[in-house]
Amino acid sequence: MTNNQKEKLFSNKFIQKFLDKESPLSLNNKSKFAEVASSLAYYLKSFSNINKLLDYICLIFKHIFKEKIILILPLNYEGKIWNENIKVSENNESLKIHEEINRFLNQFQFSKNFKIKEILTFENALKNNFKEYKIETDKISSRGKCRGFIYIFSNDPSDNSITEDSNFNFIQNCLALGLENYCLIKTNKKHENVDREISTGAEIQSQLLPDYCPIIHGIDLAAHCRPALQLGGDYYDFMCLKTNISEKRKEKARWALVIGDVMGKGIPAGLLMTMLRGMLRAEVLTGLPPDRILHDLNQLAINDLDQSHRFVTLFYSDYDPRTKKLRFANAAHNPPLLWKSLDQKIIKLDAEGLVLGLQKDAEYRCGEIKLNANDLVLYYTDGVIDTSNSLGERFDEERLIKTLTKLCKQSYTSQEILNKIFKKLDDFTGQNRHLEDDASMVVFQLK
Repeated sequence: MTNNQKEKLFSNKFIQKFLDKESPLSLNNKSKFAEVASSLAYYLKSFSNINKLLDYICLIFKHIFKEKIILILPLNYEGKIWNENIKVSENNESLKIHEEINRFLNQFQFSKNFKIKEILTFENALKNNFKEYKIETDKISSRGKCRGFIYIFSNDPSDNSITEDSNFNFIQNCLALGLENYCLIKTNKKHENVDREISTGAEIQSQLLPDYCPIIHGIDLAAHCRPALQLGGDYYDFMCLKTNISEKRKEKARWALVIGDVMGKGIPAGLLMTMLRGMLRAEVLTGLPPDRILHDLNQLAINDLDQSHRFVTLFYSDYDPRTKKLRFANAAHNPPLLWKSLDQKIIKLDAEGLVLGLQKDAEYRCGEIKLNANDLVLYYTDGVIDTSNSLGERFDEERLIKTLTKLCKQSYTSQEILNKIFKKLDDFTGQNRHLEDDASMVVFQLK
């Protein structure tokens, strides 16, 4: 069949031509019905207008089953009665009943939260209102899901049922497929819109993380966040405690270094971490010690975190390049690993403290340590050590310590160490396997 022929059959005018002829389409006229079927099949592959499809179906019903009045009640993609697309197929002598059906439909109010079982109430009302007709009912279904309902009105109670007619079933099945296709199109568009919103959110969130590591006197910095989904709950940041000074002076000023993790991942975690970032940045400017920063941050965020049924782990530290002292406080986050170059060993930086959002009057302890040349601190989130391979084995903290120890014994830059740890993670998880949780790391190395 040529494209021109298909376009001809695609048009409702093709079916309407049958109505202008003296003899109606015979159910036995296979060639004519084949043309209708071909037209309908082509329409199903190409259509985007459900209203036009329903009109097309009604024209076919009207011509083939001219003695019947057929009412079509489609369901929309939300599973509710699609009032604006209810259709009635009738012959020219049945205009009166068409008007009566429309009046009845206007009087009958389907509930907004329509349930399929409620259709029985409608069907009983329909039969009571049109007692002079024999009314057959059938469900429009595809893939085991109801797509609508169809009602066949007949003046003669002795008329044979058309619900078992092969032609009727073919047309009804095409209608069911058309309604299903339309629902799939609408659902896909909805998902596409959500995906676009998530992508926009992910882009905004990525912009909230530092674009680059700041220049801090005597420090080599590297950092990276790899979210499990488009939006993540991991967070790290670098903030100078002095704002109104030149960039050169900032290099020797005190800097805050923070890493955190919201319980869970995806959109909720991303939104909460974005909120917490704003609160933390305001607190940092007070210049208070780390334990007070976490205490005040917990007080500010407790209500929002409690309502979201989530909590946050956070490690907060500040570093003074002039004294090389690192102060820190921990809200139950994974303790950073400190490589002591002189001792050639790794220790954990930890201080007592509860997660943020769990207890309103939570207290936090402040720790302090003096760093020496070639010392290195690795800040990380639990997505790093919780990474698993195909055998279900975790990367775990012990493996991370061994990996870091080997790297620190060699003359690598912070960025090289960061890249090699992520490479080790990828090799451990294996090909075609993704991280199960957000994974972030910050490497802080004294030159």
